Amino acid sequence: MPDGLASAVGASVSFDVPSDTFPDLYEASIEELNRGLSQGHFTSVDLVKAYLARIDEVNDELHAVIETNSHALALAAELDSARAAGQSKGILHGIPIIVKDNISTLGEGMQTTAGSHALAGSVVPRDAHVVSLLRNAGAIILAKANLSEWSYFRGGKGKIASGWSGRGGQCTNPYLKNADPSGSSSGSAVCAAVGLAAATLGTETDGSIISPSRLQNLVGIKPTVGLTSRSGVVPISEYQDTVGPMCRSVADAAIILSVIAGKDARDPFTDEQPDALPDYTAALGHPTLEGVRIGVPREAISSEDWVKDYPGIIPAFEEALEVLKGLKATVVESAEFKEIGELKEWKVELQALTVEFKHCLNNYLKDLVEVPTAVRSLGDIIAFNDAHPELEKPPGYEDQQMLEDGDKANGYDDEQYQEARKRRHELGSTLGIDHALEQNQLDVLVFPYKGVASSAAATAGYPVITVPLGFTPNDTPLGEAKPTIEMGPGLPFGLCLTGTAFCEPTLIKVAHTFEQKTKHRLRRRAYEAATPRTQIKDVL
Repeated sequence: MPDGLASAVGASVSFDVPSDTFPDLYEASIEELNRGLSQGHFTSVDLVKAYLARIDEVNDELHAVIETNSHALALAAELDSARAAGQSKGILHGIPIIVKDNISTLGEGMQTTAGSHALAGSVVPRDAHVVSLLRNAGAIILAKANLSEWSYFRGGKGKIASGWSGRGGQCTNPYLKNADPSGSSSGSAVCAAVGLAAATLGTETDGSIISPSRLQNLVGIKPTVGLTSRSGVVPISEYQDTVGPMCRSVADAAIILSVIAGKDARDPFTDEQPDALPDYTAALGHPTLEGVRIGVPREAISSEDWVKDYPGIIPAFEEALEVLKGLKATVVESAEFKEIGELKEWKVELQALTVEFKHCLNNYLKDLVEVPTAVRSLGDIIAFNDAHPELEKPPGYEDQQMLEDGDKANGYDDEQYQEARKRRHELGSTLGIDHALEQNQLDVLVFPYKGVASSAAATAGYPVITVPLGFTPNDTPLGEAKPTIEMGPGLPFGLCLTGTAFCEPTLIKVAHTFEQKTKHRLRRRAYEAATPRTQIKDVL
């Protein structure tokens, strides 16, 4: 045992501390954990031990974590020693965080593979920029989360299940056994939902933070493209990809966003952000929403196919609108988009993404220091999968059509691509979100589901936040496993809020005020086998 670890274990809290001193790790907030660490009630070593035990308890059931950090205890001991010497780095000092397995981490034995055996053993040149910022703030990268392989840009619906990766297996939802966790940041969502870390990071191209967050009873923030750096992240599209927090509360998400936002010379899109970024936690704590104008895009909402599939969601949404009105927000009906049908078709967006995927992924692969499988291009990935069907093409998952389409795509100079990229942005921004906002003098748009909300924000590069809204009724019929269950009793759903570029403070203000008024997350917990039992006091 390293000397630092031994001293930290020896310095663990004594047993005469009252049990209510230890926050329940299922719901523990970053503020509560930081307070306990600062007051000496427990150490970061204690926290890491407890979270690792919780992962061991439920990961065979949920397949949410691909691998843990074998150096986490030693890192925690170093941070405990620094804290004891009065050298705390702030609220995240010694706090364990889990990141999605497409976010690069260098050293410590953890790999970055996007869930694919094709990148097993590969060595990244450096930490992702967001990981560097977390480390600089004192956070411990505890583990890498499972995901939909290649961020779900491999096969369409019915071809490969959300939450499945070759390395991680099939991730499932903790609120209903064998249920769909949604993707692609499925593992990050599950880890946050049942308290396997203080918070997690996910990535989104279109829906990959928002969808799994709402289906795991979480708060997820998909930031404006360019607010958080994508350098060191296995990409799909430089025009749509973004990295954001997935947490149990709006406050925790605001804390994480404040740390990971910022400019990065390796990501030129971050040059578009304001020179001075706000502290997003300043948007918390408003007693009312007086002066905030919130629009309801009724046409977009009524056109969504999910209405018949989500029992209870429309009544919950109508109730949420009344809550917002009760908080003194002005709620404006029929704040409509133009060309909603074309936006929902996804045709133009997919046409552009297919070209960008090949371009961006090939650049990422070429930058790797070492790749034992010799995979250096999208074509190499396809060939690897064909050569290793036992790893990457199990029965039912033989399809890799999206990879193949990407490999056949033309480059950025293709005229059809240029037209698609321009039209994609228009559909989400000037014909979509900005149109609805400007025509009605609005601050925010609100939706009962991620569909149009995430697609419009994705194509425009605008932010979205989701906050818990409710659960499907207990008498909801249980769906068939294909291979996961898409509908059944007790599945969470969320309220989505979006707006124009860099409006995150407003979204956080509305989401936090609504969350504090309703506290929907606390109405239900995960099913028994998916609920970890270990608490801080158990490892002392």
